[in-house]
Amino acid sequence: MQAETLGLLCKAGSALSAYHVLGALGTTHPKIAPPTVYNGLAALTKAGRAHRVVSLKACIACQCEGGHQASVLSICDGCGHVEQHVAPRLVHKLLGFVKEARFRPERHVIEIHGMCSECGAGSNGA
Repeated sequence: MQAETLGLLCKAGSALSAYHVLGALGTTHPKIAPPTVYNGLAALTKAGRAHRVVSLKACIACQCEGGHQASVLSICDGCGHVEQHVAPRLVHKLLGFVKEARFRPERHVIEIHGMCSECGAGSNGA
């Protein structure tokens, strides 16, 4: 089931919610239940094969070679496309800030919302 879920995430042009995955898998597995999908997505995320897009309550397939690398997700508010960028120096610097405050981070999610080059064509980006 995880392989099929990962396949759906890989083929998608945008992040998929658990219920979208459930609907897609329901055509071939009519008795599949939401907890099965949630557990599968959690396992893929833990293994570094998928990433949770918190602001969209959805997931994407990992787009880089190393699944547990520090990354930044750029999310187009126009078309919904999500792209992963590896940024270990940025995350290292951010972790330095929170460690100075004696905060112990357990996970990080860096998401940037805006418009992709296609949706924002002709507008000035910051």
